[in-house]
Amino acid sequence: MGISAKNIRNVAIIGHSGEGKTTLTEAMLFNGGSLERMGKIENGTTVSDFDEQEIARKMSVSLSVAYTSWRETKLNLIDVPGFYDFEGEWNEAMRAAGAAIVVTGAGGTVTVGTEKAISLCFKANKPLVIFINGMDKENADYYGTVRALQEKYKGKIAPIQIPIMEGNKMTGMVNALTGKAHHFRDGKPEEIPVPEIYRRDLETMLLSLQETAAENDEVLLEKYFENGFLSREDTIHGIRKGIFSMSVIPVMAGSALQNRGVINLMNEIVKYLPEAAERHALPATDVATGKVIGIPSVQDGAFCAQVFKTTVDSFVGKLNYLRVCRGTLKAGTAVLNPNTDTEERINALYLIKGKKLEPVTELGAGDLGAVSKLANTGTGDTLCDPASPVRFDPILFPKPVLFMAVNAVNRGTEDKVFSGLNRLAEEDRSFTVTKDSETGETLVGGQGEIHLDVIRKKLKAKFGADAEFKTPAVAYRETIRSKSTAEGKYKKQTGGHGQYGHCKMRFEPCEKDFEFAEEVVGGAVPKQYIPAVEKGITECLPCGVLAGYPVIRIKAILYDGSYHDVDSSEAAFKAAAEIAFKEGIKNASPVLLEPLSRLKIAVPEQFVGDVMGDLNKRRGRIIGMEAQEELQVITAEAPKNELLTYATSLRSMTQGRGKFTESFARYEQAPDSVLQSLKK
Repeated sequence: MGISAKNIRNVAIIGHSGEGKTTLTEAMLFNGGSLERMGKIENGTTVSDFDEQEIARKMSVSLSVAYTSWRETKLNLIDVPGFYDFEGEWNEAMRAAGAAIVVTGAGGTVTVGTEKAISLCFKANKPLVIFINGMDKENADYYGTVRALQEKYKGKIAPIQIPIMEGNKMTGMVNALTGKAHHFRDGKPEEIPVPEIYRRDLETMLLSLQETAAENDEVLLEKYFENGFLSREDTIHGIRKGIFSMSVIPVMAGSALQNRGVINLMNEIVKYLPEAAERHALPATDVATGKVIGIPSVQDGAFCAQVFKTTVDSFVGKLNYLRVCRGTLKAGTAVLNPNTDTEERINALYLIKGKKLEPVTELGAGDLGAVSKLANTGTGDTLCDPASPVRFDPILFPKPVLFMAVNAVNRGTEDKVFSGLNRLAEEDRSFTVTKDSETGETLVGGQGEIHLDVIRKKLKAKFGADAEFKTPAVAYRETIRSKSTAEGKYKKQTGGHGQYGHCKMRFEPCEKDFEFAEEVVGGAVPKQYIPAVEKGITECLPCGVLAGYPVIRIKAILYDGSYHDVDSSEAAFKAAAEIAFKEGIKNASPVLLEPLSRLKIAVPEQFVGDVMGDLNKRRGRIIGMEAQEELQVITAEAPKNELLTYATSLRSMTQGRGKFTESFARYEQAPDSVLQSLKK
């Protein structure tokens, strides 16, 4: 080991689903000598996609880590799923990475996934390079894609390559920063003279890069104004400074599948992307003082690291992926977890290469690795030197937007199912398992249908537990709209003492969920029996007369009744109250109440009309709308039962660009059609 943070690059490979992120990772591992041959997604042989679900679906469903060496530099590559349902994996990757490669197709447009990836980099303050992939395809449009990026991110996009095209395929490239041209031969770039046809484009691109470089450094700006140009060394320095400050996004191109342009990309990663040692000091809380401090990525100093990913397996157990932020972590040492206030012993320490774990004795600052069998440590937790405790900010995860009720398929396996689900929730913090106190159902919450389907199949594969997910019940309520009176008389003779209770009740709407009062005069109902009457009414509230839902917003008044000196009892008056309740509620215009949700929906301007039209179909009401950055935020209310699959619909309507939050607003009378559907 002993590798310095100066010679480490931690790079997240992100972008739209299906653009070639896993294939690009595979090509880089091959070029670095970590693989004898490139695996293929369709064959399930790639290093990154090793989970059963990934192999079956031919797509990444969780981030994976692998490393290789290039030009005396260690490249830690984090292959991140591109599908919307796995957004939590993006947040984990951003905590571990120091920079990102955004992979986009050469389709002449900026895809939703590319937009999200670039936005995520800006939000997380991660320098990035855009790699236009698929340049081996017949319809590849490099210049159209660059123009679309330049239009979307004005003043930031800096293409540094000119693709050499033969027919419609990229066979080489000209690097504007070095002034050199290369032809791809067997995947490797072979230097050639710059073709005459590209010389004018090269001059234009170089001038543009000189201007961009000058804008990122005052000294270079003076040189540029004084001389009218910058040297290559100065241009490279200015571009690197712009990448670091995120005012410049370089663009490269190639074909991951054909391994063309990938070596050039790896050269630029080493040359331009920040070293692990250059990473911005991470904010952390000094546990002793409570003050926020910055943690630089240096070898010297007390050890501290953050867990950015957790995996669980019924055989291997729990594995925590971590990034060492300062100092050195050694196997056999004891460390503190300030999040759980427990000490953990590091028995085994690994480097990660997909599913392969390589044992090591230590991990230095800036590096990524894994530890196994930590009892009290999870994703986002800090591990540190007990003598110098610090705590990093937690990793934020998206809240679930789609909930399903879960049941064990086979009787007697409930414990196995729920134990497995809870362990999967440890692994994936964007997935939750909760008990709905209203309906009594156990709910699983995730980011979409595919997310929950992956969870269900992982449960079966990892823990041998079969579960079914179904649409959850809605917690309806019942209430009354008018006043009524009712009489309840319970009389039973069984030989010996009988049972006698008689009460006259009045029921009326009220603002509180339930209120009880008594207006008895002359001792018609003795005081000792009045609590029994209240208890009888209270025990009836959970089951209404319309559809068996809990009754709320009623006031029950005991105003008269009668008793028997010998036969009356608390049980008899309780039974009489139950009789009065059923009669009184039926005669007080009972209605069904449905829960209304308050929605905040953030969508681009062009989708506002579709979203509003859809809300109207769901019996929703628009409350307001305001602009926030590039989005319109719609505030609305809609019945809960109309929103059970809203996450899927919103994604479809907005091409994946829309997001929403949902919270309980209140109960409101449901239309008769809802009641009739419940009675079927």
